[in-house]
Amino acid sequence: MKLVFLKLREALISVLPVAVIVLILSATPLVDFSGTEIAAFCVAAVFLIVGIGLFNLGADLAMTPMGEQIGSGLTKSKKITVLLIVCFLMGVLITIAEPDLSVLADQVKTVMNSTLLIATVGIGVGLFLLLAVLKIILRKDLSAMLMFFYMALFALCAMLIESGKNDLLAMCFDSGGVTTGPITVPFIMALGVGIATTIGGKNSNENSFGLVALCSIGPILAVTILSIASNGSLDYQTPTYTVSSMLANGEWGWTILETCKEVIIALALIVAFFVVLQLTVLKLPRDKIIRIVIGITYTFIGLVIFLSAVKIGFMPIGLKLGQLLAENRIVLVIFGLVFGMVVVLAEPAIHVLNKQVEEVTGGGVTKTQMMVALCLGVGLAIALSMIRIIYEFSVLYYLIPGYLLSLGLSFFVPKLYTAIAFDSGGVASGPLTSGFILPLAIGACSILAPSRVLELAFGVVALVAMIPLISIQTLGFKAVMSAKARNRIIMKRILSADDEQIINFAWDKK
Repeated sequence: MKLVFLKLREALISVLPVAVIVLILSATPLVDFSGTEIAAFCVAAVFLIVGIGLFNLGADLAMTPMGEQIGSGLTKSKKITVLLIVCFLMGVLITIAEPDLSVLADQVKTVMNSTLLIATVGIGVGLFLLLAVLKIILRKDLSAMLMFFYMALFALCAMLIESGKNDLLAMCFDSGGVTTGPITVPFIMALGVGIATTIGGKNSNENSFGLVALCSIGPILAVTILSIASNGSLDYQTPTYTVSSMLANGEWGWTILETCKEVIIALALIVAFFVVLQLTVLKLPRDKIIRIVIGITYTFIGLVIFLSAVKIGFMPIGLKLGQLLAENRIVLVIFGLVFGMVVVLAEPAIHVLNKQVEEVTGGGVTKTQMMVALCLGVGLAIALSMIRIIYEFSVLYYLIPGYLLSLGLSFFVPKLYTAIAFDSGGVASGPLTSGFILPLAIGACSILAPSRVLELAFGVVALVAMIPLISIQTLGFKAVMSAKARNRIIMKRILSADDEQIINFAWDKK
C-alpha cells in the first residue's frame, strides 16, 4: 500500500498544475464554463490522478519486466528469427490496440477509414520495431538510420503535396506521435533494454535506446504512402462533443465500457504473447509471474480510469477552452505555452522514460533534467502550434528546419543523448496530448480558420514529438562544451606552470 500511495502522490503533483490553471481561467472573464462543466472537470481530474498512479505502478510491476524478459529471454535462446517475428507481430498487434491511436482515428474518420488507418499504422510500427531490434543486434548507428528514413519521409511529403493532398500532411505526422502511448512505450523500451543488456558490449546502454524513435517514423511513412494512394474526400467535420452530451443519456457509461474494451484488447494481446513465450522459452519462476499478474491488474484499472477521465472531462473542456481562448490571440499563445509545460507532467509514459534514462545513464542524465527539458520543449511546441493556427501556414515550416537542426545536433553530441532525445519525442506525445491539447487546437482553429481545421489544427502532436529532440540534445551539446572548456583550462594551467606547481596540482587533483 505504501507504494500505491507513493505513486498517487507523484500523480497528484503531475495533474494538479493542469487542473489549477483551468480552474483559474474559469474564474476570469476569458472563459465561461458552466457549473456542470467545472464539476465534471474536477471529478475527471481526481480520476486522472488515480489512473496515472495505478498505471505507473502497473508499469513498474508488469510492463517493464515483461519487455525485459522477452527481450533477454529470446536473445539468450539464440533464436534471432523467432525474436524478429515476435517483435514484428507484437509491434503490429499492440499498436492496433493502442488507445491513443483510436482517439486520433476517431477524430479523422470523416476523411479516412478508421480501420484502414489503424491497420496501416500497426504495420508501420511492426516493421520499424523489427528494424530497431536488428539495429541493436547488428550494432548499427542510430543517427545514420534516422537520417536516411527522415530523408525518405520528406521525399514522400513532397509527393503528397504534389498530389494535392497537403491537408493530410499534418495528420500523417501526428500518427507517429500517437502510436507511442502508455501501453506501447514501457514494453518497447524494456524490450530494448533486455536485448541490449543480453548482447552486452561497451555501448549496451546506448543501444538500449532508439526503439521508440524508430517506431515513431514507421507510422508516418506508412500513413503518408496511404494518403498518396487514397481517393477519399477531404471534407473534414469538426467534432461537437461537450460535457453535457457526455453526461446525457448515459453516454459516459458507454464511454467507460468502450474504454474497458480497448484496454482489454490491448493487454490481452500482450499477455497472450507473453504466455506463449513463458511456456516455450522464458519459463520464469512462479513469484515473478504472480508479480506480473498483479502489475497487469493495476495497469488495466489505471488505464481505464485514465482514458475515461480524458474522454469524459478533458477532451470536451479542451475543445471549448480552445474556442474561448481563440477570441484573444495573444492569450491563446501564452496559455498554449503554459499548458504545454504542465500537460507533459501528466503523461504516464514520461515517468517510465525518465526513470529508465536515469538508471541506464547511471545518474548522468537525471529525472529532473529530463523533465525540465521536456516541459520547456513541449510548452514551446504548443505555443508554436497556436501561432501556426493564427497565421495559417504549413506545419512543414516548423518540421523541416526542426528535424534538420535535431539531426545536425546528432553529429556533435554523444550518441546516447541522441537516442534518448528521439525516444523522448515519441513519449512526450502521449494520451493527454491527443486527448486535451489536440482538442484545444481543434477548438481554436474552428474559430480562427474553420475551413482549414484538418490542415492547421492537426500537427500539434507532431510538434510535441519534435521539440524535445532539440532541447534534450542541447543538454548533451552543453555537457560536451562544458567538458571541453574544463579540459582546456586544466591543460592551460599545466602548460603554464613550473615543475613544482605541476606536482602540487597533480597532488590536489588526487
